[in-house]
Parts: sequence; structure tokens; C-alpha cells
Amino acid sequence: MTAIRMVSSVLLLVLMQSGALCARRFRGGRNPQPRRAPPPPTYRADRGDTTESFPLDFTAVEENMNDFMTQVKNLAQSLYPCSAQKLDYDMKLNFLENTSVTCNDGSPAGYYLKESRGSRRWLIFLEGGWYCFNKENCDSRYETMRRLMSSSKWPQTKTGTGILSPLPEENPHWWNANMVFIPYCSSDVWSGVTAKTEQSGYAFMGSLIIQEVVKDLLNKGLDNAKVLLLAGSSAGGTGVLLNVDRVAELLEGMGHTGIQVRGLSDSGWFLDNKQYHCTDCVDTVSCAPTETIKRGIKYWGGVVPEKCKQTHEGEEWNCFFGYRVFPSIKSPVFVVQWLFDEAQLTVDNIQLTGQPVQEGQWRYIQNLGIELRNTLKDVPAMFAPACLSHEVITRNYWIDVQVKGTSLPRALHCWDRILHDNRNNKAPPKGCPVHLIDSCPWPHCNPTCPTIRDQFTGQEMNVIQFLMHMGFDVQKMAQQQGMDPSKLLGMLSSGS
Repeated sequence: MTAIRMVSSVLLLVLMQSGALCARRFRGGRNPQPRRAPPPPTYRADRGDTTESFPLDFTAVEENMNDFMTQVKNLAQSLYPCSAQKLDYDMKLNFLENTSVTCNDGSPAGYYLKESRGSRRWLIFLEGGWYCFNKENCDSRYETMRRLMSSSKWPQTKTGTGILSPLPEENPHWWNANMVFIPYCSSDVWSGVTAKTEQSGYAFMGSLIIQEVVKDLLNKGLDNAKVLLLAGSSAGGTGVLLNVDRVAELLEGMGHTGIQVRGLSDSGWFLDNKQYHCTDCVDTVSCAPTETIKRGIKYWGGVVPEKCKQTHEGEEWNCFFGYRVFPSIKSPVFVVQWLFDEAQLTVDNIQLTGQPVQEGQWRYIQNLGIELRNTLKDVPAMFAPACLSHEVITRNYWIDVQVKGTSLPRALHCWDRILHDNRNNKAPPKGCPVHLIDSCPWPHCNPTCPTIRDQFTGQEMNVIQFLMHMGFDVQKMAQQQGMDPSKLLGMLSSGS
């Protein structure tokens, strides 16, 4: 058996390299986002056209060589003849079998699926897209962002990027999983269980949609799964925190006790902090985070994890904020959060476009980073770069961002191995960090952050240009740090 595995490992490695080469030939037709230039070599070695090296992972096919060889056969067939065919990477649209569970406007809810025959790993992704919290702003949302409230114009296929990509070069650890994308059409942070009424005018069934998707997938191979990763970004990231235990309990209640349910929350760890400037609560952008959720949870008929509900009885809105709900979650969850999240700053009434920020705004932004660090310090598995951005796991540059020399895909791989070893009473692997948080104090002080472009010129800005644009006072900051201004500029330039 060992010899077979060694041969299979070599074969899969060759096929993966061939797949990456073949994929590059066809990526031009996929309309990918432009990849940004590699960061300075002072932070990490320049990779050129190579990808980060990951050890092959057999957790998806452990103790089942027939399934493994099925995957190898499928991959080989997809690559031959590589230059003469268009590879089918798309996820296909499926509507729910239970037609009573709908989008906001009563149209059928559904999901996109790309099966990976032979794989026992499933990734279910929850889309983000803010929310609405009363009849007026839901009506406005329906007029301006209808695709987030209705399935009437959903395309038949969807191409996965980032952690949903089937390309090993873009998604080194999860490329061969069964991929599921659930479009966000409930406007309730995936928390609602309420059918459409005359009073509300809309259905809010986000939590029920997740449950029904899982039930449908059991007939498509999920019943044989080993790992189910419930992932999501923004409102979808918060949705993961609210629903990961509900999914685990659903599967356990249906007798599928062998499926390991885990969560991956990206950019959904919001703070219930005080706004920089308080404004009238008109819409989701102008309202304080706590006020919108207080109003929304009543309007949606939202549900929260039972233990968190008991802790915050009568004030269940608290459970929509990561640091408050996290202690009540039983399933393993990996948290990904930018320390200077653009959506958080937006609801806090910090505007980073136009005129340079004032000193008070600059202090507020720095304090936000400190507050986020404090709320994340007890989260065992997390990845928190000091960047100004929002969402990352479905971006095709997600492999480029690093914290302390470790990329996000690598950190997720380590987390996967640690959970696997814990279940088998093995010692955790060495040199495999999963608690990764930047210590530098300014937005974009990490040189692997995504590129920022000037809103008006469209030109890329380096870290110094960006900080100066935000009103960063080099002289004053150097004085506070007890160093020469030229030395501080040098450190910023090199990414130190």
C-alpha cells in the first residue's frame, strides 16, 4: 500500500504541474482580475511564475485508493488533449427541491455546484452583500441590487475563483473539493427563517436556505463526505458564525455523524463600536452597526446560535458580532479579517476618498486596528493582515497575501492538518502556524497587502504614497517612535 501511495503521489504531482500549465493557456478566457506585481524581496522571495510549494494532502481520499485513482483518472482525462479543448471549470445552477424556501421576492432559492468525483471534501460558500432592515430600504435595495434579492436573472453557470477555483495554482489545498456557491438573496445576514408576508413584503429565509442546500446535497454525494467547510465573505462571513453549528446539528440529527463540519469566516468579524461621527439611521451605510442589526433581527425574524441567545437573552443582536458569538460556537472556525476593514470603516463614517484624513480620523483608524487585535487574541485559528481592504478568500490574489511569512492557503492547510492530527491523537505538525496577526500599526504596513489605486487617477500607490494621501505625518510619527524620519521612510519602503 505504501508503494502504491508513493507512485500515486508522484503521478498526482506531475498531473498538478501539468494542470497548472494547461490552466494558464485557458485563463485568458476567464476574465480574471489582474494579478498585482510581486511584493518587495525584503519581505519574501520573489516567486516569479512559480507557486508556493504545498505538501500533497490525502485527507480527501484517506484509506480509499479507488477514490484516489478515480480523481487521478478524471484529472488526466481533463488534461488530454490539453491544447485542444476548453476545460469545464464552471459550477452549475440548481434550484432548491423545497420550493417553499425562497429569495426575498418569492423567487426560488438555489446554489451552484461543481462536483469532484472521488473527493470526500465539500466547500459551501455563502455570498456577501450587506443587508436591508426595513420596508423602505429593502424596496430601495430591490430597485438597485435586485440580484441580491431575486433569482430571476441568475446565470446558469458560475466560475469559481480563489478558494473556489479548481486550479491548483490558484487554490493549492482545496482545488479538488466539491464546490458549492450559494448566492445571497435573503438580505438578512443569512439569519432569517420568515416567509413572505403582506406586512414585510419580503421573505427572509437565509438560514433556511443553507439548511435546504445541505439537504439537497446529501443526494449528490455529501452523504459520503469526510469534511464540510462552510465558508463565506462579508455578510456571508457573519453567516458562517451564525450557522456553522446549525449545519453540524442538522447533519448529526439526520444520522451523518461522520462528517466533520468546520467554518471559514472572511471579513465578517464586525465590531459594535462607536461611530467616528454619529448620523441619522437612514440606511445600512449611515446607521451605527448595532442599530441596523437591532432593527434587522426583528424585521427578518432572525435566529442566532442557542448558547449565544441564552447569554444575550433579550439582546440577541449581540450575536451578530464575531467576538460576542465566537465563544458559543462548538465547531472549529478559522477567522480571516483585515485589521482595517473597509466595510467597518464605512459604517463607522470614515471616508478614505477625496481629501486626506484628519488627525482625529487617523487616530480612529489606528484604534480600530488595536480594537480588532484585542478581539481576535483568543481566536485559535486566524489570519489578520494590517491591510485596508474587504473580503479575500475568493480573490485570485488571495495566495499572495502573507502574515509573518505565511500565506493564507498555507495557514488553512496547517489548520486542516492540525484538526486531522487532533482527531487521530497525533502531535501537531511543527512549523505550521495558524494564529497569524500583523503587529505593525498602520493600514497597508504589510507590503503583501492588495494593491491600492488612486480613486481619481487609477494609478497604483505604494505604501508611502498611500499613507501621505491619508494625511500621515512622517515627522510626527517618527518623533513618536523615537527615530529619524528618513529611517522611518526607509522602513516603510522596505515593508519592515
